[in-house]
Amino acid sequence: MYSPLNSHQGSSSSPAMEQLNEVVDQELDIEENPDEMTEDELEIIEEHDNEGEGVGEQKGDGGNEEPAMPFEKKQRKKKSTVWDDMKIVKLDNGIEKVQCNHCKELFAKSTTGATSQHKRHLKACLQKKMAMGEQNRMKQQVLSFTEGPSDGITSITNFSYDHAKVRELASHMVLAHEYAFSMMDHVVFNKFMKAVSPFYKKITRQTVKEDCISTYQLEKRKLKSVLKSANRVSITTDLWKSGQKIQYMVVTGHFVDSDWVLQKRVLNFCNVPPPHTGVIIADALSKCFIDWGIENKISSITVDNASYNDACVRRLREDFSLRKRLSIAGKIFHVRCCAHILNLLVQDGLNQLGDVIDTVREGIKYLNNSEGRLNQFAKIAKQLQLPSRKLILDCPTRWNSTYLMLASALDFKDVFPRYEDIDPGFHYVPSDYEWLQVEEVCRFLGIFHEITNMISGSDYPTSNIFLVELYRIKELLNEKALDISDQIRAMALSMSAKFDKYWGETNVVLSLGAIVDPRYKMVLIYHAFPIIYGEEEAAVKIDEIKQLLYELYNEYVDTHFSSHAGEPPRQSVKRKHKEVSSSSAQSLGNVKKLGLPILTGKEKFQMHVSEIDKAPPEKSDLDIYLEESRYACDASANLDVLGWWKGERWRFPILSRMASDLLSIPVTTVASESTFSAGGRVIDDRRASMSVETVQMLLCGSNWIRNLHGIKTKSRDQSDVAESSTYHEVELPQN
Repeated sequence: MYSPLNSHQGSSSSPAMEQLNEVVDQELDIEENPDEMTEDELEIIEEHDNEGEGVGEQKGDGGNEEPAMPFEKKQRKKKSTVWDDMKIVKLDNGIEKVQCNHCKELFAKSTTGATSQHKRHLKACLQKKMAMGEQNRMKQQVLSFTEGPSDGITSITNFSYDHAKVRELASHMVLAHEYAFSMMDHVVFNKFMKAVSPFYKKITRQTVKEDCISTYQLEKRKLKSVLKSANRVSITTDLWKSGQKIQYMVVTGHFVDSDWVLQKRVLNFCNVPPPHTGVIIADALSKCFIDWGIENKISSITVDNASYNDACVRRLREDFSLRKRLSIAGKIFHVRCCAHILNLLVQDGLNQLGDVIDTVREGIKYLNNSEGRLNQFAKIAKQLQLPSRKLILDCPTRWNSTYLMLASALDFKDVFPRYEDIDPGFHYVPSDYEWLQVEEVCRFLGIFHEITNMISGSDYPTSNIFLVELYRIKELLNEKALDISDQIRAMALSMSAKFDKYWGETNVVLSLGAIVDPRYKMVLIYHAFPIIYGEEEAAVKIDEIKQLLYELYNEYVDTHFSSHAGEPPRQSVKRKHKEVSSSSAQSLGNVKKLGLPILTGKEKFQMHVSEIDKAPPEKSDLDIYLEESRYACDASANLDVLGWWKGERWRFPILSRMASDLLSIPVTTVASESTFSAGGRVIDDRRASMSVETVQMLLCGSNWIRNLHGIKTKSRDQSDVAESSTYHEVELPQN
């Protein structure tokens, strides 16, 4: 039977179909033997695919052009990169050749479209290499902007990807922002970095951990070098139990650097196994001091009022006394935390109002347990046109939150009895007399609350800022001790006893710190001591403080002259100036050698000045400082006291050094507590298995890197303050 298909397949009258069949056969052979493909064969298949794509595109053009003949060979677009540097030229004899655009060399044109020989030529073409080099030189290079220090200076350099620098900054990022090591393995983070720079190479979790250890060790060596130049170092320390059930001790050093800037650095965050006796803690601190090379530079240790801390400081004072390294017989060595003392004072006083506080607290809890109760309470407050829309539920162990709870409840004292009338289950209404007591207590505790805010809001709560506030507390206690209310009077007497105990152990540090503050000097001492001690005893206490002040100053004078004992005497300095004098002076010296006794006026004056310099000064730097009027400024002005002494260091070289050491003594353990807050974030539930060495590396390294980049302590950020609030705000609904 006749078959058109068989007849067509057997026909040899169509050269185009024969060529197409040959190409298809080649493709089938390649699919069966893919490993035997050559570069030229790949290009042939690519040309055929491009021809098919071209036909398809013409079919889909919407009929705007005339359809091509089905068996006509289409001219394809060349896709090989060879044609960027070569072109087809036709010679005079009609033969087509391939010519290099750079060296103009001619090559035979392949009938199959293969370009392998052309690629080989372009790789070795000298003219092309020269042209590419010139283009690279002409291209504008990418600039890199490097941030400078805090003065805003920025350096501009040519950009080049430095993977070592990227790894270093990645370790800084993990330490400063308390990220987990696994962050470097996050898929999207790596995609983000690839988008930022195509040169970025992935940094694994293990690599960034090792880099953090290297950064920790490097910054530790830098800090040791800085501590060598410090004159004195003050220490704050405290204990903290983590979620791992491991007891950690943090040691923070406070010192003034060479630029007269007060610095604080976390030196240790180490595990101290129980029992936590004074001897064990003292030994742990001694090891820390020796490791950092500051065992002979410790001026004071600030701790809270735990009994083991008393035993620890007593042991350390004995050890330092044997080496004669304590100033004024160790009277400023032991500093008790002012914040803890204030807490003890107020807690003792609030115990006198225990029933009233419990009533208010339980009433707010009752309202907060139901949205309907809060709605009814808010309606009554709106009817009375009260502006306040917030109640506060305190944390019973934090007195300042209890104060805020009572103060907020006072705004709604008229709402409580009215709400009791509509809710039979509400039995938490203080009497009018109890509300009067709450009002008296809040007015009394306001000054304590302000001082606590001053402590918690200051990055460096040092010795000079407290005497001016503490004497006001004593003045209020003296007033309330004569109050007509038995309850207020009992509270004031109890708090006054605690105040006297604290003041008797810390008065030297606070008094000396206030004296070296140019705003206060001795004026504050003369004003505050009669209030604190009474008129009769104040004169004796003032004389004691002045005696200790001069004793401390004399120690610094002795240290100054002993450290400068190796300087050349005045005679040798004067002789040196003669050697570099003018030629006329040299000729005059030659005349002297001839035996002519000539003495110039300059030399005679120098002899007179030398005699004056040898005589002891009539007044010391301390006498001059105290006799000058105090630095007058606005009461609300925040004077940089260390900056003031930096400006006066040439006029008072010895006194300024003593002042800087006194002003570096912290009187609270706030620095240690802020490190514990960071420890709680680092040692979370997912990282509870970290070793104590890794914990120390992360927390110490975080503190050092933050200081390196000028990042503020995280506990000072507003978000962290909100997270660490010790009270709960109860918002009333808006009706």
